[in-house]
Amino acid sequence: MFTQLFGDLLAFVYHCFDRIVIYGYLSGLSRPEQVVHFFRQVVGVPVVDKEVLSRRTADYQNWVEAFARNHRLPIEWAEKGVRKEDHVLPWQRRMARDDAYGVYFIFKSMEQGPSFRVSAPKYATKDPNYRILARQRSRFTHYYFYLRDQTLGPTVLRVASFFPFQTTYYLNGHSFIEQELKRVQIGFRKTDNAFLAVDDVAALQAAADKLSPAIIRERLDYWTLVLGPKFSAKERTQLNLSRFYAIAQIEYCRNFIFKRNFPIHKLFERSCELGLWRLTGDKISEIFGTRLNRRMRGKLATVIDRIEHGHHVFRAYFKHAFLKQYEKFATFLRNELVSNNLADFRLKKGLDHLDAVRQRFQAITDRFAGFQAQWLNVHVDFPLLQRLALPITVGAVRYPGIKIHDPRVIRLLDRPFRQRLRPEPTPLRPAQAQGPRTAAARRLPLRLPSHPQRGSGCPALFVLPQTAMRPTRQQPLPPPPRPPAPAGQQTRSRLPPR
Repeated sequence: MFTQLFGDLLAFVYHCFDRIVIYGYLSGLSRPEQVVHFFRQVVGVPVVDKEVLSRRTADYQNWVEAFARNHRLPIEWAEKGVRKEDHVLPWQRRMARDDAYGVYFIFKSMEQGPSFRVSAPKYATKDPNYRILARQRSRFTHYYFYLRDQTLGPTVLRVASFFPFQTTYYLNGHSFIEQELKRVQIGFRKTDNAFLAVDDVAALQAAADKLSPAIIRERLDYWTLVLGPKFSAKERTQLNLSRFYAIAQIEYCRNFIFKRNFPIHKLFERSCELGLWRLTGDKISEIFGTRLNRRMRGKLATVIDRIEHGHHVFRAYFKHAFLKQYEKFATFLRNELVSNNLADFRLKKGLDHLDAVRQRFQAITDRFAGFQAQWLNVHVDFPLLQRLALPITVGAVRYPGIKIHDPRVIRLLDRPFRQRLRPEPTPLRPAQAQGPRTAAARRLPLRLPSHPQRGSGCPALFVLPQTAMRPTRQQPLPPPPRPPAPAGQQTRSRLPPR
């Protein structure tokens, strides 16, 4: 409905995945009993203590240092307050200019992550090599590998240096679309994570829909084997060391590219105003396709955030997800759905269920755009009372605006509404129809609209003539005319008897 309403102003529309964060778990080494079995039965270590786990960490850290030295890659500690993406941008542009693929930067960062704690039992046991292994979260070194893939484009791989070596992958759907359009040789213009122009819109949407779990898993397995912790052939044959990929955060966006800047700015401003006013809890739940109940957990609100000066983002929160709308690049309007927990939508977090996530998120963003189209489907929509309150400058003279809160102005604005409720307009007297109009009559409206637009939910807007905005001398308003007396009834005189 949004596309039908503003089709003349739009250049093209497309929808796709934006940012995707995936966790990689070693299924065979996730639990303490699996780790004990791995070291005792596969590796052949009788005692699983802290030194055994530290030796694995040291081996991987030494391999990363040697990999960076052999490939002449910069490896640095991440500084506080500096965005990693902005710091590595020159190296990324150099890789794109040379049309090269592979790792181009490595960051080291101290962060929280899962690990194992080893402790000796308090009391003696029959097995002298028995140790207590428990999961915990601790602070240790993580490695960020910034790479450029032939299929996924710019990608980030984070690897934990402590056992069980959990990995995190940061992808972007726009980067995948860019690689697909280059492969089929279709011209486009892309800035950051947005397509502003394309030769074939259908090919753009087809490339967006082509992103599948099989393609993502193939590339993640490849880079995990190259950059992840090393296991021998014996260890891989005796234990399942494949990774289970789970979606931790995912964004799906619906993008509207306008031909000019003027309509997008006005539409975004009005959408924010109507969203704060009309987007109640029932509407939010209807957009997300659920029903409200008292057991619901999480946020349920609408806010407007200012990221920077002149850049605002409208957000509608629902549990651990939120819808956001913002404008960028003068002609680009985006509706984006962000989910931090797919269980809020009754979806599974496994990578194999990516198609179900696409269908569900596409329906939610479509409903959100449809609600906005209904609210914006009005013939006249401008701040009339606000314009009346602003001062008027004529030449070198500046006249103050009309005081809306003044009682005299309220009485003046009350007359059109009373006249609006009458079934038929009251005819003028012959003397008033022939003679000149008084100052009070000139300040009244000349004509009112017949009725407000049906289905829009907006009140009728009355029109004030230009004479109401001119500065006039303050004088009391005349009292309302008295109704004429019925025929055959004599009116009582107010004069005192003689």
